[in-house]
Amino acid sequence: MAISKIPSAGFQDNVKFRNIIINGDMSIAQRGTSVSSISSGAAYNTIDRMRFGVNSLGTWTQSQSTDVPTGQGFAKSFKLDCTTADASPSAGDYVFLNYSIEGQDLQYLKKGTANAESLTLSFWTKSNKTGTYTFELDDNDNSRSFSQTYTISSANTWEKKTITFAGDTTGALDNNNATSLRFYFWLGAGSNYTSGTLQTSWQSTTDANRVSSSNVNLADSTSNEWYITGVQLEAGTTASDFEFLPYDVNLRRCQRYYFLKVSGTAQAISVATYYTGSSMRMSVSFPVTMRSAPSIDVETVTNGYQMNRNSGQDYVNTFDINAPSLVETQLINDTQASGTAGQAGTLLTNSSSSFLAFNSEL
Repeated sequence: MAISKIPSAGFQDNVKFRNIIINGDMSIAQRGTSVSSISSGAAYNTIDRMRFGVNSLGTWTQSQSTDVPTGQGFAKSFKLDCTTADASPSAGDYVFLNYSIEGQDLQYLKKGTANAESLTLSFWTKSNKTGTYTFELDDNDNSRSFSQTYTISSANTWEKKTITFAGDTTGALDNNNATSLRFYFWLGAGSNYTSGTLQTSWQSTTDANRVSSSNVNLADSTSNEWYITGVQLEAGTTASDFEFLPYDVNLRRCQRYYFLKVSGTAQAISVATYYTGSSMRMSVSFPVTMRSAPSIDVETVTNGYQMNRNSGQDYVNTFDINAPSLVETQLINDTQASGTAGQAGTLLTNSSSSFLAFNSEL
């Protein structure tokens, strides 16, 4: 019997990976689903690949929400909730959502040539705070940027936005695994970023021209919330339907940048051995090749990790990473281990707050 041709609709369209953004549907949150009291710094707190930055402009709770646009296929969104207001930003204050992209994933855009591709951004957003918002594309390799505004017109209503950016014939992107292109959803900024003329074409980056002088200050009230999902950035001048990927594919793409090995009580980490009586060793393999040799992200907990061996149990509080590669690493503890050289056992988490992860984020 002849095998019918697979239709072009559905999953076959999805495997084209036209969306440059990983986890744009906000479905993966390896670090957790909610973090509160964020008032400084820039970090990946909850939803994978989404980096939140704030400098003295309010205090925030960031979470993965189930509030999504109806009938669009989304199950999760990224939510920001202002918990301490700041209605008067100082010059250097800001709050934004940021995303970074490897240069080797962007070579087909032909940036820096006469054939440079345009880029089209589409996303769904919702807020009680109506008004003007700024989205900025930033070429990190060549210090060039391009900002445009969008408007949230109706309070507490999901709205789809589309923005197109002309291709940039100046400044090729590096062909490597470092940050080349990044973007910012600006949610508030001081005069250091708003006092110039908004940079609405590709130009050398000038801080004062990055954010519209009309941009809202989402931090001006503790009633303010902001949601986003369905973020898609693609080559061309037309926004296509959001590219949904299977959960496992999306997770593995996120694990290139951050891999949560275990979290919680009684989770097996690895077989471990005593290299000496006071030195514990174990190997951990990664499920995908990581972007770069990772750092360890581990919660230090008193007796948080248990070595189960034939003649009993030993406990340690933390680990150090040793000689990481892109596919595996060794973990060691040379300060608390106490056993018999050559003896092996299973290493488990021993506390609800214990976790072990590996970080290779841009």
